[in-house]
Order: sequence, then structure tokens, then C-alpha cells
Amino acid sequence: MSQKILVPIDGSDFSIRALQHAMEIAKAMDAEILLLNVQYNYNSPNINRFVSREEVRKYQQESAKEVIDGALKVVENSEVTVHTKMRIGSPDYEIAKEAKESNVYSIIMGSRGLGAIKSKIVGSVSFNVLHVASCPVTMVK
Repeated sequence: MSQKILVPIDGSDFSIRALQHAMEIAKAMDAEILLLNVQYNYNSPNINRFVSREEVRKYQQESAKEVIDGALKVVENSEVTVHTKMRIGSPDYEIAKEAKESNVYSIIMGSRGLGAIKSKIVGSVSFNVLHVASCPVTMVK
């Protein structure tokens, strides 16, 4: 069984650069890539007052597909096996949870994502993943 590298992807330039770096590592190691997009959980009483759960779920799936499809364009014609997955919840928690459940070799992620204010400070998702993940984490600028 081949080793896996988890690459969280959110459509940001940082996550695309992380994917490009992960592809180089995966080729050298003969590893597989697991692309993960985490959608926030918008199912709350306040949101569901105006939008149905089905509409929220459809929006999450469409958003994830758009991000993953963009990332797949980066890896097309490569010799690396790429799997995709979507999770719903808090990105840092879901990334660490997926890494553990999928028994990945490492996580390679962008140092910052699409978060507007928080990412100006440090890149809160990557910072949290770095501290809670059970495997090595590489952050790419």
C-alpha cells in the first residue's frame, strides 16, 4: 500500500502552491495525494430560518466541487494518484481528523488560506493544524 500525503485545498494561491510542492514530494516517494476540502457547517437555527438544510448541503457540495476541480486541473497529466474528499466542520479539526483516520504520512498545506482577517495574523487554520496533527506538517508560502 502506498503512503498518502494529505493536501487541504481551499482555492487559495497558498493551497495551490502547497499542492504543487506535494506533487513533487509524492513523485519522489511514489506516494498518493489526498486532496481535502473542508466546508464550514452552516446548519444553524439562524441560517436554517432562511435557507433549508438541503440548500445549505447543495451549496457546500457545489463549493467543494469548484475548489477540488480547480485543484485537479493542477495535477492533470501527472503520474501521481490523486483522491479527493470533502468534509464539513471546522477546517483545522477536520484536517487533523482526516489525517489520523486516513493514516497519512504527512500533511502539506498552505501557510495561509482564504480567511480574510485571521490569515493576516498567522494563518490560524495552518497554525492550529501544526499543533494538533498526529503526523508531520509542512507549510508552504
